[in-house]
Amino acid sequence: MASKVAVFWPGDYRSKPNEWARPQFEEARARLFAALQSLGRVPYLVEGPLTRPGEAIERLGPIDDPMIGLFVHWAYAPHTVDGVVGKSNPLLLASNFSGTWPGLVALLNTAASLESVGRAASRIWTDADDWTADRSFMDRLAEWCETGRIEENCSELHDHCTIPDAAETLAHRVLDGIHARRVLALMLGDTSMGMINGYFGPRVLAPLGFSEHKVDQAWLLERVGLVDDRRVEDAFRFVTDRGVTFHWGEPDAEDFTEAATREQLRGYLAVLDLAREFQADCIGWQYQLGLLKLLPPSDFAEGLLNSHARPEGDGHPLITATEADQGNLVPMELMKRLLEAKGLPGAVMFHDVRWGAEHDGRFLWVLLNSGSCSAFAFNLDVDSLAGVHSYRQPSGYFPVPGGTFAGVSQPGKITWSRAWLDRQGQPVLDVGRGESVALPEQVRESWWRGTTRQWPFMAADLGCSKETIMAHYMSNHVAVAYGDIFAELIALGRAMGFRVRILARDHLS
Repeated sequence: MASKVAVFWPGDYRSKPNEWARPQFEEARARLFAALQSLGRVPYLVEGPLTRPGEAIERLGPIDDPMIGLFVHWAYAPHTVDGVVGKSNPLLLASNFSGTWPGLVALLNTAASLESVGRAASRIWTDADDWTADRSFMDRLAEWCETGRIEENCSELHDHCTIPDAAETLAHRVLDGIHARRVLALMLGDTSMGMINGYFGPRVLAPLGFSEHKVDQAWLLERVGLVDDRRVEDAFRFVTDRGVTFHWGEPDAEDFTEAATREQLRGYLAVLDLAREFQADCIGWQYQLGLLKLLPPSDFAEGLLNSHARPEGDGHPLITATEADQGNLVPMELMKRLLEAKGLPGAVMFHDVRWGAEHDGRFLWVLLNSGSCSAFAFNLDVDSLAGVHSYRQPSGYFPVPGGTFAGVSQPGKITWSRAWLDRQGQPVLDVGRGESVALPEQVRESWWRGTTRQWPFMAADLGCSKETIMAHYMSNHVAVAYGDIFAELIALGRAMGFRVRILARDHLS
């Protein structure tokens, strides 16, 4: 491989996050340059950060040298993908393994987006202060420098699992229901923040038994004005009576008030009205960035929609995927139906794979996302909103005041999943099982404050190694449910036409 290596910085669309992350980038760039130079390579920096697709096309398109994208905070996938798609020069995605700035989250999203458009790339990461001292990292970097790719360990990826007859029967019962009435997803906009991997469209969805109906989320600007104040007051009483704790007017949240929460509930009711009007089974809600300066954050509404206990509800969650991510929406809806068919609560949580660390001899992932978690995770009670805390969304990202739907996830066995598209455009369903783990308070607070304290928290053993997730997982998002529907979900996915990929430490018979 050529000795010269181009290093580029994929950025956020918004200027503030790029400014905040610049010190992390400069630190990581120096460490990466030192690592490359120790291997006899000559790194050079592409002007950045890349904050628009056009910048990626202009600055990365002409480069034929091997390239490394360095991810130190959230970055939009097009700020890499659009500059490298259609090219074949070696491409490596690198990240500092840090939860403070979600660079590894952006790496996972970009890797999955590249896969969906057929562009090969390898991945590499480290949490070392001196990258040259991380032997595993250096061995992998040397392999890429020599060959242009990194051969990954695939021992925890499985395509076979024996399914009990009872699981097959239940899966086909759920599939019969989908065949009787196909699933209608109400899409309030398309995927947000450059999530190329999160959009499937009718050509993929239709054979799976799903349909999408798109409603421009600009409709909400009108629809919130049609919601009667009495309904808002009833909804406000409902959430307070059921146990939500609101952190109004706290330091750095002085503009977060009861009025802000009422406006979030008005948005919840407007979306509920749209779902009823179009007889939708589930919802994908873009929100960011189009409504960012126009309406309060959607997160509190998304959390309510995914909860059993919700204003004007029917006792069941109305599955909602934040950021209009169909790669999570589809498995979330399937998991809900399987849970309920098995007599279990149909709550499914939407999370980012944010960061992780060792605790008591095993690696645990910190899962958290600003929206779309269910209250069930915090209390395991379908009739309550106890354990839900609503903090002001950080003003640097969300200028209009509004609250989150946060809490500490309860311990228990979990099933998790994600849908994605391979290089041929075929749908794949990842399935795994693991455990939500209760951490000592001091450990939990340290991990939580090292990420985003205002967002819902789960410490999870995903049943496979950190290396398998970082090297092979095809998303920054994951759908998580309490209870064992592992075999049923595999059977249902196969029957629907997915290629099912199982991520597990142990060989499955």
